[in-house]
Amino acid sequence: MGMSLRNLLQKMSYNIFLLAFVLGIGGTFQYGLQVSIINSPAEYIKSFIRETWLKRYGSPPSEEMITLMWSFVVSIYSIGGLLGSLSAGYLSVRFGRKKAMLFTNIPALLSATLVGLSRLCGSFEMIVAGRLFSGVCGGLALNIHLMYAGECAPRKLRGLIAITASTAIAVGKFVGFALGLREVLGVDALWPILMAANALPALIQLLTLPFFPDSPRYLLIDKKDKEGCIKAVKQLWGDGDHTAEIDDMMAEQEAIRGEKAKSVCDLFRDKAVRWQLITLFLVSSCMQLIGINVVYFYAYNVFIKAGIPPAQIHYVSLGVGITEILTTVLCGFLIERAGRKTLLWKSHAVMALALGLLTVTLSLQDSFFWVPYCSVALIFIFIMSFGIGPAGVLCSLPTEIFIQSYRPAAYVFNGATNWIQLFILGLLFPFIVEGLGSFCFIIFLTYCLSMAIFAFLVMPETKGKTMLQVMEEFNCLNYRGKKRQTALQQRNCSVMIVTRL
Repeated sequence: MGMSLRNLLQKMSYNIFLLAFVLGIGGTFQYGLQVSIINSPAEYIKSFIRETWLKRYGSPPSEEMITLMWSFVVSIYSIGGLLGSLSAGYLSVRFGRKKAMLFTNIPALLSATLVGLSRLCGSFEMIVAGRLFSGVCGGLALNIHLMYAGECAPRKLRGLIAITASTAIAVGKFVGFALGLREVLGVDALWPILMAANALPALIQLLTLPFFPDSPRYLLIDKKDKEGCIKAVKQLWGDGDHTAEIDDMMAEQEAIRGEKAKSVCDLFRDKAVRWQLITLFLVSSCMQLIGINVVYFYAYNVFIKAGIPPAQIHYVSLGVGITEILTTVLCGFLIERAGRKTLLWKSHAVMALALGLLTVTLSLQDSFFWVPYCSVALIFIFIMSFGIGPAGVLCSLPTEIFIQSYRPAAYVFNGATNWIQLFILGLLFPFIVEGLGSFCFIIFLTYCLSMAIFAFLVMPETKGKTMLQVMEEFNCLNYRGKKRQTALQQRNCSVMIVTRL
């Protein structure tokens, strides 16, 4: 497997990797950037809200009002993300993956303009509107980037190319932390420029993505443009023999039999994708329940207890960011060797163990001098397991377990549920921490352990398989207890036809 993958990489055109880079810059990088960049200028933005309020109304706002406005600035991003996710399916089907990806840069540029000019105009409402537009960009980018990259990759590189989206998120977080340092843009005079930093990657993608083709699968299956598909394949993969890959796409086109793109309601109604939807929801859509944000929340106090000066914590955060980047890169090397299933269940098991031990060490934080150092080690183990497992592997999951007609709806469902959970968890998280303290990890431990068992016992392996082969494996679950031929007739998708092709 290692030799065949190495040979494939040597023969493959560098254009597919350039496309992955360009998609990352204006895609999931934007999400990672916005998640981390908001932390540094928090106090400066609160001061700006206070000063603007005083100038307008002649009296200073209460601290409760400042807290409310700041909460609104932070949480409106999730609302925008939800709106973007709900629009991603329609845009990707109506205009194609490429044009839809280019469209995501428009709300990014609007966001940068509004936030960048907010202090000059004396309007904190522009910050709120800018955050809303940046959320729309994030919601669109997460879904369309993953779909576009997954559909452009050849079968044996599907996991590797999809993981570049996860690496882009990690790089975005790191860049956000780095730009927020006092030595860079993290000062009162420069926070509007810091918050408008998302304009640069948007402009880069607008200038470079037009030189690349649309998704070969979209061109062949949705647009019925075989010549365009072959041209796109040659441009992205090189001039080698790609007949087998194109035959797989044609088999999938025949299996779909001209069906139009399905809606989210069809996902719930159609038994043919019942277990694909269950797998997507449990393993991918509920990823917020892994607890990565909670671990980051506790990391600050743990680092302080370990003797790291508060002024140096920002630099430790950069170290955490670098760790996440390296582990997603490592996942890229492992995913086509170890497989998705193995990486998922093992990483979830390690994360469950790390959370259990972290619950104990945080409870004993003041009992022994060495306990905080154990907590630091457990935090890094958890982050590494997250990067090697779900952060990377789940990028390719919706592309691999759904055929073309269901894929846009699957991404809409996955994105929407993730953004809703992010919003709800953001609201409930302070109360959970206040009520349970470090024992709140038990909630996330339970989820990680459950997903390790589910991935090990139920989830099929998708490594190196065509979309139809994966569909066949899920049909064993979807139509359990029924005769196979009867089941396939109900689905209006004959495997016999695919086999003959």
